[in-house]
Amino acid sequence: MPGSDPITGFHFSVVFELVPQFSIDTKFQSVSGLKVTMETEPYTEGGQNKFKHNLPLRSGYQDLVLKRGLTNDLSGLSLWCNQAMDDFIFYPANLIVSLLNEKGNPVKVWYVAKAIPLSYEFSDFNAEENKIVIETITLKYNFFKEIPIPF
Repeated sequence: MPGSDPITGFHFSVVFELVPQFSIDTKFQSVSGLKVTMETEPYTEGGQNKFKHNLPLRSGYQDLVLKRGLTNDLSGLSLWCNQAMDDFIFYPANLIVSLLNEKGNPVKVWYVAKAIPLSYEFSDFNAEENKIVIETITLKYNFFKEIPIPF
């Protein structure tokens, strides 16, 4: 039976459905943007002046932001981003974001559908600081859903 303790967010993996994909393409420092919100439309009821009703319209998803340290390794993800940004050739990719336990097994998994790169950037270079260069990839996607894990 799964534990009821809160899950920590420091051990995770991201796997893209991309070809080619290299080991560097699953290693990230942080993932953010697994957020869904409901868009609503206000409706004013006749004779009711205290409040407006809010009718649900559609869900909307926040951009997914992936960050990792820049390396010399060949990256299929970087090639995919460059192809979109440089050549304007977009191939939507699906990906799996998994939170892992101490043994490296998934405890929560999300399927992210039809992601495309929105931005591809690198942190500042500064001769006065000895910091790792961070590569940031921002993705727009259609939706995400949690995939149940059998225990």
